[in-house]
Amino acid sequence: MDLQDQLKNLFPDHEPQDIPVEKEPQDRIWLQDEPIICKYEKRKGKPITILEGYTGATEDFKKLAKDIKKTLSVGGSFKDDKIIIQGDYRAKIMYILKEKGFKVKRVGG
Repeated sequence: MDLQDQLKNLFPDHEPQDIPVEKEPQDRIWLQDEPIICKYEKRKGKPITILEGYTGATEDFKKLAKDIKKTLSVGGSFKDDKIIIQGDYRAKIMYILKEKGFKVKRVGG
């Protein structure tokens, strides 16, 4: 006797409903052959991490920026085809990008 039969015995008046299965979201980002440049700078005395060199669609790069900011729980922005993350998170960002399948090159320090 499986679970469905047991539930029918316990609740004979209940009619099961078909619950739609959610499909996996299509958050595919175009992967490029050239590495994304990950560099560190200080602006107004505060450290920032800059990602540049993505040759895909701007919308994909914005999704990537949002994902990185959400994963690291930090602030940042997307300007002039560059992702600017507040703080020095080069190692963590490089790990995240490599997990997604990107090639990453560390520049400066």
